[in-house]
Amino acid sequence: MLGAGPFELAFLVIAQSLSVLLVGLVAGAWVDRLRRRPILIASDVARAALLFTIPLAQALGALRMEQLYAVAFLAGCLDVVFSAAYPAYVPSLIGVDRVVEGNSKLATSSAIAEVGGPGLAGALVQIISAPFAILVDALSYLVSALSVALIRTPEPARPAREASSRVIGEIAEGLRVVRGHKVVFPLAARSIIAHVSGAFYGVLYSLYLLNELHLDPFLLGIVISAGGVGSLVGSVFASRVVRAIGIGPAIVWMAAGASAIGILTPLAQGPVALATIMVFLPQLIGDGLQTIGGVAEISLVQGLVPDRILGRTNATLEVISHGVGFPIGALIAAFIAEQIGVRGAIAVGWAGMAASLLFLVFSPVPRVRTAAEYVATEAAISS
Repeated sequence: MLGAGPFELAFLVIAQSLSVLLVGLVAGAWVDRLRRRPILIASDVARAALLFTIPLAQALGALRMEQLYAVAFLAGCLDVVFSAAYPAYVPSLIGVDRVVEGNSKLATSSAIAEVGGPGLAGALVQIISAPFAILVDALSYLVSALSVALIRTPEPARPAREASSRVIGEIAEGLRVVRGHKVVFPLAARSIIAHVSGAFYGVLYSLYLLNELHLDPFLLGIVISAGGVGSLVGSVFASRVVRAIGIGPAIVWMAAGASAIGILTPLAQGPVALATIMVFLPQLIGDGLQTIGGVAEISLVQGLVPDRILGRTNATLEVISHGVGFPIGALIAAFIAEQIGVRGAIAVGWAGMAASLLFLVFSPVPRVRTAAEYVATEAAISS
């Protein structure tokens, strides 16, 4: 789009990530003060409106990279508000004891969108252009807003706060919870390294498949859609896997399996058909495993952190990953790609993601069977 190269794509990622860094912690504090359902609806509608400006500018012949940077920044602000609110909303909607099942169903919905969306977008890019294909994304936000609006289960009122309570103090409390928790902190530490490394893929993956492996936009869409298929299967089995092996082991083993199959991506080469298969499999299998691990991780945090501070905890984790990890990783990825090429940079990104597993392995996470059991055990030790 607009002749964007590695650094232009990196700055798009940075623009979105900086918004997370600047507003994320404040958003978390307000999410814990206000009812969360209206926040979700407003965030979706606003994101749809922002994305609609891109095809409109293209139709008027006025689309510039500066507008894309602005949209990325503002959409990032709304993303972090939504990301802080929805995991905090789910336990109050269905109960803490059912969050694994609930998160599995949410992951199923996202996976269904990922199955059809990229393939359709790839076809639309070939038929029309990328800015107009963004209309699909904009419409998806409107569908999400309508879906949340149709929820009939009443949301509990937020607890009253002291009149002297300040946002900065509430933000500090959220930071202390993440830093001081024996389980949440290693999840956060792993997340920042994984997102630094994951930014290599966020910046370079499309360039790698299109320019290095010579896939066309339609094949690119098919490969990414394979991730949706894997995520769909993973979401269906997530609750069963968590029940079978435990929530902590599910996080560790799924991440390890995804890293193992992920080595095929930087190794992909040869004819287009072979290269496509080598990047298709990590998308299909790796995304399925990551979805199971992601459902387990978010459910574990929801089960360990009290509702009154859950929004701030989610926001802190979002700032650590997307506000700090992603922009740093995007700059490093662009620099390394210029030095050793896109393929080499993708390999470095894979290695970093694999190494991030060490934060989980040498922590209490693998020994956590359920969040409830862990909370009960810690309470017994403290008493």
